[in-house]
Amino acid sequence: MVLARCEGSTGATILSTADAILPPKPPRNPFRGLSRRARIGIGAALALVAAIIIFLVIFDWNWLRGPVSRYASAQMQREVAITGDLRVHPWSFQPKAEVYGVRIGQPAWAKSVDPEAGQMARIQRIAVQVKILPLLRGDVILPFLAVDKPDVRLLRDKDGKANWTFGAARSDKPLKLPAIQRFVINEGRLRVDDRQRGALFVGTVNAQEQAGQRGGRFVLEGKGSLNKAGFLAQVTGGPLLNITPSKPYPFDAEVRAGSTHILAKGQVTRPFDLGRFETQLSIAGADLNRLHDLTGLTLPNTPPYKVSGHLVRKGDRYDFETLSGRIGDSDIRGDLFVLTGRERPYLEANLRSRRLDFDDLGSLFGAAPATGRGETASAGQKVEAAQRDATQRLLPDATLQVDRVRAMDAKVSYRADTVNAPNLPLRKVSLELTLDQGMLTMDPVAFTFSRGDLKGTVRLDARPAVPKTDVDVRLTNARLEDFIPIMSDGKRAIEGPVMARAKLSGTGNSVHRAASSANGSVTLVAPRGQIRQAFAELLGVNASKGLILLLSKSDKETPVRCAVADFDVKNGVMTTNHLVADTGVVLAKGRGTINLETERMDFRIEGDSKKPRLVRLFIPITIKGPFLAPKIGLEPGKAVGQGGVAAALGSLINPLAALLPFVTTGEAKDADCAGLVSEARQSGAPVKVAQTTPAKVKK
Repeated sequence: MVLARCEGSTGATILSTADAILPPKPPRNPFRGLSRRARIGIGAALALVAAIIIFLVIFDWNWLRGPVSRYASAQMQREVAITGDLRVHPWSFQPKAEVYGVRIGQPAWAKSVDPEAGQMARIQRIAVQVKILPLLRGDVILPFLAVDKPDVRLLRDKDGKANWTFGAARSDKPLKLPAIQRFVINEGRLRVDDRQRGALFVGTVNAQEQAGQRGGRFVLEGKGSLNKAGFLAQVTGGPLLNITPSKPYPFDAEVRAGSTHILAKGQVTRPFDLGRFETQLSIAGADLNRLHDLTGLTLPNTPPYKVSGHLVRKGDRYDFETLSGRIGDSDIRGDLFVLTGRERPYLEANLRSRRLDFDDLGSLFGAAPATGRGETASAGQKVEAAQRDATQRLLPDATLQVDRVRAMDAKVSYRADTVNAPNLPLRKVSLELTLDQGMLTMDPVAFTFSRGDLKGTVRLDARPAVPKTDVDVRLTNARLEDFIPIMSDGKRAIEGPVMARAKLSGTGNSVHRAASSANGSVTLVAPRGQIRQAFAELLGVNASKGLILLLSKSDKETPVRCAVADFDVKNGVMTTNHLVADTGVVLAKGRGTINLETERMDFRIEGDSKKPRLVRLFIPITIKGPFLAPKIGLEPGKAVGQGGVAAALGSLINPLAALLPFVTTGEAKDADCAGLVSEARQSGAPVKVAQTTPAKVKK
């Protein structure tokens, strides 16, 4: 037993000693089984990695300033220089680079526009980090971007060339940056000189997360001028910290340009993609037309306005949804959108008013709105209204801005459910407007009266050097009594249907100038009706019968067999072809002119009695003066002759003979109403054949 144990112990000792003396087993070779070529390749790769690491450690990144500057200059088509250090910190999954002293020059044409334009941009330092792993998937995410003391000068000339356009890119494309999780701008300065819109803006930009007066928010604020009027702007946003593409970025903006005030509170749907945002927008000002310098849109002249709505931008499309507010004394609501990615901006709108104040509509054509008590008008429009009243001019002479009309396309539908139009039986207004390559068409433009409609087409061709206007409107199914004020006794002086047509063509860059050169025709027809006999008698200056009826307040009527006023229009002067009013007791004929340039009328009307009358004065009636204040008078020439004959007869025969020159036996005949109305119908007046039947006398 002892021997066995000794032997066992001795054996173990011998084995342990052998293990100590013999060399250990060699480790497994990782290259075992690889070919010689493979082993050489792996060795070369490891050597390359080691070389790159050593190169990056000892490499001076400033050696790349020249190549980087030249590449950037070629891409931006202007001089780009790095005048300071270029530092790179590559040892991270979020490598960082810093560039000092960046200079970006102006394009070649900028010096001719502004000799003092200087550099487009000067930046003291740009520091940026990028995430490597998302970059491998094609997503650019910047954990950090800092810009220190940037001084940026943006310039656009009158033809629309902009220095922020690089190469063949469009200047109106929205700015789109990669996602930036921490964005810092220190002591930024911005100068915008827009010669196309007459705007000059100088401001500062700051964005920091550190606690401070503005709570670490993004802030852009500054002031300048917009077409010589004061301009103030401020844009603030939420902290630029941990922004992600999936979380909207909130912002507020306020702009004041002259009398225009804009407030916006919204969010950028995808941060750093300014082509997508939405905001609640409120705009107020003295005239919608003045928004052109801010928006580039051709909008009509209006009284003071205030509108609001929800603005959504998706790339080249802007939707202004649930628009509502007031323009002058009229309410407005509806929707519109604008497309900018075209040769010319395109606007489409569907608008409606519950109640339209009629004088607000005149502003669309350059007329000043009413300025009486309770009316809404700007200070400038009040001056224009005073000038209009002083000159007694009706047709507006505001110059059409043809360059703006040519620079935009549009399609607008408008409806007014009710209309406030003193002294007019106007109930509704509607129009369909299109603007295409400088051709503005309103077809139809329609006015609905309590009885009857005025409907037609207006075309303005702004493509020639001098714009051309064509107007073709028809009045149908209307009534004379609706357009003539009620008399003091509460009754109408005349009743009956009335139809009319005006077809005119003129050239000029205002309503007044186009009317001053107009050619065409104007026809008005009353194919039948009733008139107070007192007024009919006075048309023939039947003093005895007419005055007796007036003084007795008689409501006796006589039929209107027909009344026709037909004009030829040439070079802005309307000249009568026919001016006839045939009643049951008097046939009145006239002639005269209306000068659209001077806005004055000159008519002479002679009446002849159809019934025997004792006192008949052969005195023509005259209507002369400006549109706004014509004067009705009598031409005394023939009355003097009558008086001379009466005096001679009285001295030779007896006093009763003196009355003979004033007595008429009523020899006037009925006018050819059927022929006159037929001619008017051929001229375009919308008269039905059945309407030519003479009316019967009311008993």
